[in-house]
Amino acid sequence: MRSFFRRPAASLSVLALLLTGSPLAAQPASAPGATQGATQGQVRPWLYENSDVPIDTAWRFGTLPNGLRYAIRRNGVPPGQVSVRLRVDAGSLMEKPDELGYAHYIEHLSMRGSRHVPDGESKRIWQRLGVTFGSDSNAQTTPTGTTYALDLPQATTASLGESLKILSGMMTDPNIVDSAVNAERAVVLAERRESDGPQMRISDGSRLHFFSGQPLADRAPIGTVATLTAATADKVQAFHDRWYRPENTVIAVSGDMDPAAVEQLLKDNFSAWKAVGQGGTAPDFGVPDGKQPATRVIVEPGAPLGLTLAWLRPWKPHADTIVYNQDKLTDMLALQIVSRRLERAARAGGSFLQASVDQQDVSRSADGTFMTIMPTGDNWAKALGDVRAIIEDAKAAAPSQAEIDREYAQMDTALAIQVENADTEPGSKQASDLVSAVDIRETTVSPQAAVEIFRAGKPAMTPQKILDSTRRLFTAGVFRALLVTGTPQAGLDAKLAAAVAAPVKAATDVRLADKAVTMDDLPKFGAPGTVISRTPTGLPGMESITFSNGVKLTLFANDVETEKVRINVRFGHGQQAFSPTRPAPGWAGGYALVASGIGSLGQGELDELTNGRRMGMDFNIDDDAFELQALTRPADYKDQLRLFAAKLGFPGWDPAPIARVKTGALVAYDAMTRSPDAVLGRDLNWLLHDKDVRFRTPSREEISALTPQSFRAAWEPLLASGPIEIQIFGQVKPDEAIQAVGSTFGALPARANKPVPAANRAMRFPAHVEAPVLLRHNGDKDQAAAVMAWPTAGGFALQKEARQLEILTQIFNDRLFDKLRSTEGAAYSPSVQNNWPFSYESGGYILVTSQVRPDRIAYFYDVVKKTADDLAKTPVSDDELQRAVAPMRQLLMRASTGNAFWMNQMEGATQDPRYVGAMKSMSEDLLSVTPAQLQGLAAKYLVPRKSWSAVVLPEGVSPR
Repeated sequence: MRSFFRRPAASLSVLALLLTGSPLAAQPASAPGATQGATQGQVRPWLYENSDVPIDTAWRFGTLPNGLRYAIRRNGVPPGQVSVRLRVDAGSLMEKPDELGYAHYIEHLSMRGSRHVPDGESKRIWQRLGVTFGSDSNAQTTPTGTTYALDLPQATTASLGESLKILSGMMTDPNIVDSAVNAERAVVLAERRESDGPQMRISDGSRLHFFSGQPLADRAPIGTVATLTAATADKVQAFHDRWYRPENTVIAVSGDMDPAAVEQLLKDNFSAWKAVGQGGTAPDFGVPDGKQPATRVIVEPGAPLGLTLAWLRPWKPHADTIVYNQDKLTDMLALQIVSRRLERAARAGGSFLQASVDQQDVSRSADGTFMTIMPTGDNWAKALGDVRAIIEDAKAAAPSQAEIDREYAQMDTALAIQVENADTEPGSKQASDLVSAVDIRETTVSPQAAVEIFRAGKPAMTPQKILDSTRRLFTAGVFRALLVTGTPQAGLDAKLAAAVAAPVKAATDVRLADKAVTMDDLPKFGAPGTVISRTPTGLPGMESITFSNGVKLTLFANDVETEKVRINVRFGHGQQAFSPTRPAPGWAGGYALVASGIGSLGQGELDELTNGRRMGMDFNIDDDAFELQALTRPADYKDQLRLFAAKLGFPGWDPAPIARVKTGALVAYDAMTRSPDAVLGRDLNWLLHDKDVRFRTPSREEISALTPQSFRAAWEPLLASGPIEIQIFGQVKPDEAIQAVGSTFGALPARANKPVPAANRAMRFPAHVEAPVLLRHNGDKDQAAAVMAWPTAGGFALQKEARQLEILTQIFNDRLFDKLRSTEGAAYSPSVQNNWPFSYESGGYILVTSQVRPDRIAYFYDVVKKTADDLAKTPVSDDELQRAVAPMRQLLMRASTGNAFWMNQMEGATQDPRYVGAMKSMSEDLLSVTPAQLQGLAAKYLVPRKSWSAVVLPEGVSPR
């Protein structure tokens, strides 16, 4: 049963954990499909043939005479869009040793052209239909399949028919000829080169170790340089003919169109597909091999120290039954109990910074339990022993009923939210979920059926059943352990083998207390504030409310998103609160500020308080405000407001998160020099702001020097001063929402609001350089990156130009894609961005970035400069303009159907009403641009004598 509740693959990323993660209860993902009716007596369609789960009757299933299977459903989210997912059971595991990378190669060639479409023209056809390349149209190859994705906005029978005709040609007769194969080879090799590096080598080494003895061990979808170089049209065509066959293909369509009409279009375009020659026999993916080495050490200079443990069991096809799914959910609950214990130990400042556990069915090759561990220091053996002790404790005795109830409540709430939000589930996700279910040989169910299956299994989720699951998940199968280190050490392999073989005693102090925490445990507020003004904003249905203590509220009560309430609390002055010359610990706020607690309640107590509810606390630093954000629901939003107001009014200052964020930042520090992208991630924002320290990555010394006292000294006054602007967008009753804000934020004392120093409100762009600024990385010698930027402006005075620059940069980006990637293969990922800060009067820029081979840097700059020059000298054609405007129009229409878009655009409107005017004129500003205006903008801003550039070269490689 395909469920939104599956966990992502385990990650060793410290920054993802500490700098972007929320320490409060995780907020569930968006919902699958709508609740469906009874299915008794119904003939079970192909997806459900080996299952007894309730059929999701919103889908219309069918099979063409040639064996192609399809599923279609009607969905109006977003309005007018039809989403198509076409999956072929042809991935890297189907390749022969001399065909490595061919499945991915065919993906590229198919997207390039076919018998229905000239080379490179499919992208342009879809752009004219409003499709944004890379987001609305894309493809992905995995070890087990290749999926082509198309989101067609404002679809009509004609446009969908044209799109399906293109897709059918891509499947039946892609452009597999020598000229196309040779041209695309450079693109595929560029993609391989740019993806190569520490993470890819660690990934390859991990796969080789965990799946040693199985095909998956050396079957990365990207292939090898040798096999890609040796590819010919005949060889690639032979792979295509074996695997690109109708019986291996599934199409899922979900969108705003009559399913019967879609079904006819599928029949019209795919019924004639006839397989060529003999089809391939599904290969044996093997089973985990216990005879292979149990431990391995990977040395990757600069990589954070980390361990991964795996208990691997054979993956077997199974009947996707209700009982099977209830058992899987029980396993998940057991692992969540262990994960919560691990997180509690990590927060306490022990031997490991982070540890988590997950169950994954990997590429139909293994059913695995994977444990990742990030040691706090160099003593990985101590961290490994402490984590193993927690596991042994979980295996030794059953959890308490309170622990089970805690995790059950969290899972039940997540599933219930999917039912509440079913009518706002995007068609794109529904189509993707269905083909993903096919990939893992499971089914899909409606949200209502999912929650009913889960709740029906609750009586079986006893302490003994959880204990049985825990023991099996951490005992059964083949055991593997992998240590990744940035520093080679003699005898490390033997030390790892000894460490995993050493006996370990069960921990005695890691089980969570059963004490309940409620909202009554939060600090109490004073008397509610009164409303002193309530006026329309000028946008339909949106109000602006001011309270007696100066707090301002933008309220947009609506039913656009069922059972969703978005809250954004903007306070203080954000980045402008910091000096451009004096360093401040803004970098630590994303994790440590939230994790430091409220009043006497620490992070653990706040987890308990929010468990089983849709509440959270994401923190962000914007240009002109700090932000606390959450996606909640009508039943929880009032308490969410209490939580946010208590954080501002009664912040806690637990020192443990300071130590944790410091350790995480230091652990990740060396990785910032290991690739061109990492160096740009560390330095580019700082350089583009003329070395303004607010945009600088802190040094090791600065990180090490941070103390709980200095952190509090910096952040305590920022939490207590500056204006407060609250945004509430969603399904609320206006008067109740106003009252809820009045009793929380309105009850806070009036805040001091000192003017922002003029220096803090300035944003600078660096001076022109004749030769690019030289940066260095110490990674692969064939990787480099190049940057070129031009200053623009900021603020509202030229807001129409700011919007029109979005169209100009889209055209610029499209031209670079065609030249650098599609034609030359010199770079796989060129990107052009427009950055125009409305919060500042200056500091905006147009930015071009790309990875590129060191010997192609001069060519990169030549192409960029010539493209910029041509845009300034020659008006774009009407067709090229429309291929940029049409996707932007559709993107704007789709985005404007959700509250997140309106909320983002109205940030700051209570402090500066010009945001309202900018919102009203956005569509006209963006879409009414002419070729002459674009030419004028290019001539005004893409000025050679004002440009700034930088290159990132490997150590020891000279600029050319």
